[in-house]
Amino acid sequence: MKIGLIGLAASGKTTVFQALTALDSGAALRRGKKSDNIAVVEVRDERVSRLSTMYNPARTTYATIEIVDFAGAERNGANKSEIYRPPSAITGNIDALAVVLGNFSGAQGEPDPVGDLKKIEAEMLLGDMVIAENRLERIRDGYKRGRNGNGTEREDALLRRIVSEMNDGRPIRALELDCEEKKIIRVFQFLTMKPLMAVLNSEETRFGKNSVMLKEIAGACEAIEFAGRFEMELSHMQEEEARDFMNDMGIGKSACDRLAEIAYRTVNYISFYTVGSDEVRAWPLRRGMTAVEAAGTIHSDLARGFIRAECFSYDDLVECGSEKKIRERGRFRLEGKNYIVRDRDILSIRSGL
Repeated sequence: MKIGLIGLAASGKTTVFQALTALDSGAALRRGKKSDNIAVVEVRDERVSRLSTMYNPARTTYATIEIVDFAGAERNGANKSEIYRPPSAITGNIDALAVVLGNFSGAQGEPDPVGDLKKIEAEMLLGDMVIAENRLERIRDGYKRGRNGNGTEREDALLRRIVSEMNDGRPIRALELDCEEKKIIRVFQFLTMKPLMAVLNSEETRFGKNSVMLKEIAGACEAIEFAGRFEMELSHMQEEEARDFMNDMGIGKSACDRLAEIAYRTVNYISFYTVGSDEVRAWPLRRGMTAVEAAGTIHSDLARGFIRAECFSYDDLVECGSEKKIRERGRFRLEGKNYIVRDRDILSIRSGL
């Protein structure tokens, strides 16, 4: 899963990035264009840890999230902002956007996280409208020259509908689009098509006191609160020391773990697992996908040669204590390629390739 951090300048976006990754901005795994920071972090899944204890594998692999800290939007004297639109080569693989909303006093005066969110959403809509209208203009020009190919009429109608909805303030993610329609507009990399969540980045004195504000933000998207600078410092401490400070602040899980939870909900992901003496591994999968699609997540050859999936649940394994007892109690299943994978399923794919 890939998450892009966006936000206004001075929102503390890079501080949140450091809290999530335990990296200084200069120590990110690689840097993208316009000073984007990019890092990969593990999703600490207690189920993987328990499975690893049970199977004692040679290797334990947690799911990962790639976090991209996009360059911030600039404010000008008129208190307007300009959203930096990352290159499509980067946004094309982004699964969700996390907008960081500053909630601390500073050079910009008193914070207005709700207003900042509305401003960012409005500007993403405006940017997407410009892209759509430019394409519509090219389509109209093609009609005049007789150059438009098959499918142009459907693209034209779809983009006109999208522009109309955006004029009414509706992001593309809120529209009901079928698979073919999503395929048509995928090339444009519209920002408002991406699932959105919000990170309220509060200073220590404000942290934990913003339930009304969080509720208002949650009306637009999933929301979570960080004490950004405090949690950035925590990420560099030893685990036991960090835990003591987290308890003092009423923080139950790390910033990364909390973001992962809402990211999975926002993107509608589940986790399935593969187990054995060689490796125990977590695999993220979009909810509603089939066993053959899960096989393709592991390796394309498994999907091409798919025969069946041997399946049981993590909960049954914990209750029964072993695969042998799962079989004895009739909870071991053989599923075909159209089986809808459930959260916490443990799969073994049988393939003819």
